[in-house]
Amino acid sequence: MSVKVLNGKRFAQMIILGANHLSNNAKIVDALNVFPVPDGDTGTNMNLSITSGAKEVKNNVSEHIGKVGSALAKGLLMGARGNSGVILSQLFRGFSKHIETKETITSKDFAHALEAGVQTAYKAVMKPVEGTILTVAKDAAKKAVEVAKNEDDIIVLMEETLKEANASLKRTPDLLPVLKEVGVVDSGGQGLVYIYEGFLAELKGESIENIAPKTSMNELVNAEHHKSVHSAINTEDIEFGYCTEFMVKFEDDKVKETPFSEEKFRNELSQFGDSLLVIADEEIVKVHIHAEHPGDVLTYGQKYGSLINMKIENMREQHSNLLFEEDNYPVAKPEMNKKREKFGIITVAMGEGIAELFKSIGAKAVIEGGQTMNPSTEDILKAIEEVNADNVIILPNNSNIIMAAKQAAEVAGSHVAVVESKSVPQGMAAILAFNPTGELVENEEIMKEALQTVKTGQITFAVRDTNIDGVEIQKDDFMGIADGKIVLTNKDKKEAASKLLSEMMDEDSEILTIIYGEDVTEEDVQHLVNELEDAFPDVEVEVHNGKQPLYSFIFSIE
Repeated sequence: MSVKVLNGKRFAQMIILGANHLSNNAKIVDALNVFPVPDGDTGTNMNLSITSGAKEVKNNVSEHIGKVGSALAKGLLMGARGNSGVILSQLFRGFSKHIETKETITSKDFAHALEAGVQTAYKAVMKPVEGTILTVAKDAAKKAVEVAKNEDDIIVLMEETLKEANASLKRTPDLLPVLKEVGVVDSGGQGLVYIYEGFLAELKGESIENIAPKTSMNELVNAEHHKSVHSAINTEDIEFGYCTEFMVKFEDDKVKETPFSEEKFRNELSQFGDSLLVIADEEIVKVHIHAEHPGDVLTYGQKYGSLINMKIENMREQHSNLLFEEDNYPVAKPEMNKKREKFGIITVAMGEGIAELFKSIGAKAVIEGGQTMNPSTEDILKAIEEVNADNVIILPNNSNIIMAAKQAAEVAGSHVAVVESKSVPQGMAAILAFNPTGELVENEEIMKEALQTVKTGQITFAVRDTNIDGVEIQKDDFMGIADGKIVLTNKDKKEAASKLLSEMMDEDSEILTIIYGEDVTEEDVQHLVNELEDAFPDVEVEVHNGKQPLYSFIFSIE
C-alpha cells in the first residue's frame, strides 16, 4: 500500500485523527509540563487548539487540499490557547499557506509545507527556545525534506518524519536544562508527536482508540444578525449603520500605481468603521465592514481595482423592522447601549474578587482565565469587540497568555496594543499608570514601564513530585514563587506565605497588597497581617478577597 498523491478529503481525515489522538493523550502531555512551574496545562491548550482546527475542517471538507488547509489554519488561529497552542497554530498556518493553491500534493509538497510551517512558527516567537515543540517540528521537517528527495510515497515520508520527531523529542532534555533536571521530555513536542502519529495511522488505514473532539468555540464571524441580538440594543445606538460587503478584483494598472499590502489595506479601512474582515489572495480582496459612510469605503477599494459582488444593508432599518416583528422583546441591557469610548482596557484574571478589583481600577472587560485555563485568541477578539473602544489595551497577566493576546491584536488591527504583564500585580500596576487623556503609543510605554515597579509573590501547590532550580518539591507542597521563580516549599500555606514575604520584603518596600484565594480564611489573613505589622511597621498593607482558585495568596510589593 502506498499514497503518492494526497487530496483534501484524505488530509481532512488525517487532521481529525491527529486531533483525536492528541485529545486521547492530553493528560499525558499535561503531566509532562513542569516548566516554569508544575501546573500541567500544555496538553489541555494544544488539545483545545487542534480541536478548534479540526472542527473548522469538518465544516469545510473539500477535495481541494488547499481549501482544507485554509480551514485548518483559520480554526487553529481562532482556537489557539497558551504558548503551545499558538505555536501549533503557526506551524499549520505556514503549512497551509504553502499548499493553499494546490488541489493535491505530493511527498515533496508535503515535506516543504512542513518546512514552511516551521519558518512561520519561528518568526512568531520573539525568543525561540530550543528543546521545545519548535525544535521537534524543525528536526522532523528537515528530515522530511531530505527523505522526499528520493521518496514519493507519502506513507514512507510520514513514517520517517514521525521517527525523527520522536528522536528529536528524546533529545529535548539535552537542550533544555529544566527538562533534564526533572527527567521528562518537552510536553509541547510530545503533543506534536501525538498529532503526527494520528496522521500516519490514517494514511496506513489503522485505527486509534479515540474520543471525538469536543469544542465550545463559536465561529469568528456570524454573518446573520439574529433577532435576539437586535432586541438587546437600541436602534439609535448603532454607530456604524451600514453592513457593507464587496470584493475588489485587482487591476494591473491600479495595483502598479498603488501596490497592494493586505496589512496596510486592513489598517486604513479600519478608520471607516468596525467589524472589519479582510481576506485577500493574488487576484481578489474580500471585505466585510460596518460603516457609516459606505461610499467612502467603496471609493477606497477602487484604488486597487474594480468592485464586484457589492452588498450594502441599512442595519438601522433592519433593526427597526425586527423589533417591530417581535411582540415581546427584552429590555436593552445597559452594557449593549454604551457609547464608543476612546480607550478600553482588557485584562485576564481568575477569581471573582480579582475581576471586581480590576474593574474598580479601570478595566472595561475581564476575561476569565489564568495559569491552567488560558483564554483563546477568539475569546480575546470577542472582548476587543465588546469593549467598543477606539483604542484597546490588553493585559494578559500570565506569560502563557501573551502569545494569544498578541495574535488577537494582530487580527484585530493597529488600534490594539498588548502590554506584556505576567502577573496580576503587574496588571494592576499597569492600569494604575494608565493616562486616559494620552494616546495609545504613549500609554503603551507608560504601562510597560509600570511593570517594573512591582514585585510579585505567589503561594500555590504542586501537582506532582519534582525538583526545579535545586528546590525539592513534593506533591501537594505549597510553593513560594517570587517573580516567577520557585524559592521555597512548605507543607503549611501560612508558613510558606510568611517565609516568602520575609524573603521578598526589604527596606524599600512601601506598599504590600495581599490578594487571598478561596482556600484561605479571614483568620489566616489576619494572622499574616499581624505578623507583617510587627516585622514591617512602616509598610502600608492592603487586603482583598480575590476568591481565586489554585493560588492561596498573591502578593504585590511596591
